[in-house]
Amino acid sequence: YPEQRISLAEAIRGYTLGPALVAGRQHLCGSLTPGKRADMVVLSRSLFDIEPSAITEVEVDVTVFDGRIVYRRV
Repeated sequence: YPEQRISLAEAIRGYTLGPALVAGRQHLCGSLTPGKRADMVVLSRSLFDIEPSAITEVEVDVTVFDGRIVYRRV
């Protein structure tokens, strides 16, 4: 049912700004905006530049939690 699928941008929003909005915390988190908490991951490749079947090959390079790097792939 391809007509029922969502776009990659919609999926990412569903994991980022969407939950922040539902929780009423969009002023604190959910997007990369000055003054908001810096919780994010940096991926080895852009999800927008690969085929969906290659997503399992993408690795997390860096994890930032509360503005601090808590993981860095060596």
